[in-house]
Amino acid sequence: MSEVCSRTREKPVSLTDLLESPGRPGPPPRTGATDEEPSPATFRPVSPSQKSNRKPPPKLGQSQTKPWVRIAVVAIVVVLALGSLGALLLNNNDSSSTGVSAGGSSSTTPATAATSTAAGPAMASAAGKPCVAVQGALPAGAPAVPVPVGPAPTALVSKDIVVGTGATAASSSTITVDYIGVSCSTGKVFDASYGSQPATFPLAGVIPGWQAGIPGMKVGGTRLLGIPPAQAYGSKGSPPAIAPDETLWFVVQLKDVKAA
Repeated sequence: MSEVCSRTREKPVSLTDLLESPGRPGPPPRTGATDEEPSPATFRPVSPSQKSNRKPPPKLGQSQTKPWVRIAVVAIVVVLALGSLGALLLNNNDSSSTGVSAGGSSSTTPATAATSTAAGPAMASAAGKPCVAVQGALPAGAPAVPVPVGPAPTALVSKDIVVGTGATAASSSTITVDYIGVSCSTGKVFDASYGSQPATFPLAGVIPGWQAGIPGMKVGGTRLLGIPPAQAYGSKGSPPAIAPDETLWFVVQLKDVKAA
């Protein structure tokens, strides 16, 4: 008994000795275990045939879009651009209507002498043709146009039908008017502000016959203008409304005058 106790004191029994003692099974060994940490990702080797079938990545800045897609996009852009250009040209043609041009307001005004006339079908010259009476119905609210029947005047006619009592128009004024225009040789109305709204425009921006025939007119007045071709649209006219070498008759009602 004393020997056993002395042996026990000489070599204490540890937990490891007990676990590794014969007859007591240890933990099962790990299959394929190694001392190294497992790789977080497993890469499979690629065969030479697979490498040859791989497409190289696109270079920096190189587009991956297919050629037919790029061609379709370009075609659509071209069609849209042509459509916009055509609409713009149509709008320009509409704004430069025959015999009139846009003025300071949304209504029409007598065209400026500097503005080229709109293209239209060829018309016979009105040179030497006499003036005839007004033909057809007038626009709603328009006054009668007392066209003198007979030879066309060779000089400007400016005659007050009603004398106004308001401010006086000057050559530099911006005026607001109602007016109606008739062709001498046909008696047809080619332009009028009646039925829409009065026109506002600088007097210096219209045909020479207006520039010479309106100054001195007072607000509230009505004036008859007979304008020879040289002070209207000359030998070119403004087809299809105004023939070449056409004399024009206007009745003008002055609504307002503003200094330049």
